[in-house]
Amino acid sequence: MKKEPTKQEYAQTVKEFTPKFSCFRNCWHAFVSGGAICLLGEIIRQVSLHTFHMSQENAYITVSICLVALSVLLTGFQVYEPLAKWCGAGTLVPITGFANSVASPAIEYQKEGQVFGIGVKIFTIAGPVILYGVFTSWVVGLIYWILKMMNLL
Repeated sequence: MKKEPTKQEYAQTVKEFTPKFSCFRNCWHAFVSGGAICLLGEIIRQVSLHTFHMSQENAYITVSICLVALSVLLTGFQVYEPLAKWCGAGTLVPITGFANSVASPAIEYQKEGQVFGIGVKIFTIAGPVILYGVFTSWVVGLIYWILKMMNLL
């Protein structure tokens, strides 16, 4: 019969298996990866502007489309998750993280069908972001409208 570990033994076991985190290293990884994503976006923008002679607005749209497409492709080929694990917030904050949060559930639940798999689960992660983003913009718009009606703006 196995004896129950003491509190000290249990605490030692937990300490051994708890991952060690370095705040500096995590911040550095996020800084480098977020900067690399921004650099890639700027390269796409410059190529759009100077090589394809797009307008400024169309160049920004092209950057967004390319970054989202790249994120979805990396998610589909199961490269995004290990990359995000190393990069941390650097890949999760920009538009690439949002695209990943929509594509991941769609890929994971596709075997359950179009409606009950993808349709039900696609916004599992991104849904709250969309909900509170729309709600917050509505509240800010309402406040702006009221201030405008009162001639305060």
